[in-house]
Amino acid sequence: MASTPRPESTGSKRVLVIYNPAAGWFRYGYFLKVISGLERLGCLVTIQQTTGQGDAETLARRADPARVDAVIAAGGDGTVNEVANGLLGRNVPLGIIPLGTANVLAAEIGLPATPRAIAATIAAGARLPCHPGRANGRLFLMMAGVGFDARVVQNTPSMLKKAIGKGAYVWATLRQLLRPSPGPYKVTLEGNTVSAASVVIGKGHFYAGRFVCTPDARLEQPWFQVCLFRDGGRLATLKYLVGFLRGRIPLLASVTYVTADHLRIEGPPDDPVQGDGDIIAGLPLDVRIAEDTIDLLIPA
Repeated sequence: MASTPRPESTGSKRVLVIYNPAAGWFRYGYFLKVISGLERLGCLVTIQQTTGQGDAETLARRADPARVDAVIAAGGDGTVNEVANGLLGRNVPLGIIPLGTANVLAAEIGLPATPRAIAATIAAGARLPCHPGRANGRLFLMMAGVGFDARVVQNTPSMLKKAIGKGAYVWATLRQLLRPSPGPYKVTLEGNTVSAASVVIGKGHFYAGRFVCTPDARLEQPWFQVCLFRDGGRLATLKYLVGFLRGRIPLLASVTYVTADHLRIEGPPDDPVQGDGDIIAGLPLDVRIAEDTIDLLIPA
């Protein structure tokens, strides 16, 4: 049975905002409008700024549940991922100020785009208990991937993302098409072992923005929808890319879906694994549902 969002209290809320300026430098004015909106709604706001990779997780882990009513990740999906890793098991809800390139989790929870609506969601939205996944122990909220998409993520320069946004992924995708196909991978789940050219493990149904890869995956359910791309090679990869653009991935005959709460993937040692848009692990990979839930602040 799906979890029911719980309404948040509407009183003053002590809010810790973990702000990643590297992800949100071009939306700084937008960020300030959200903060102003929170203060107008009576929230007591503390802002802590990251200076490098791993800072957001460390700051979230240091947050005292006795002194903080919510921790807000202000940045992209990578920042949200780090904050979630620091909050798991802490019983502190996680909110989002989307400042990144794709903001897939914000799309998944239906977060409005205006600063006023985001502030209202943080101040008095609902709490949705979510079941994250673990990839070799590392938490992910939306998806993990092995194969083509992980290679694209690995080979997308961070400076290019800052300069041209989503165009950086298009550039990296075209470059990856010219390289040898990764895999194949041996995927063991539900007692069976199958071969796949690429694998996407979905906790939510959106992927790389608002494309749909795992249509039945839901954050609040304690299982994954696993998408197996069986065919390898350039032509097959092009077919899959067109399928994404046209919203037809679930209809392709060479795509198989399996529901599971635990799986193992084997392939070239240390082959990259992407989680929520960042490289978080290497093969061999053990993926399972996390032992605790995380409450996400969502629109009321």
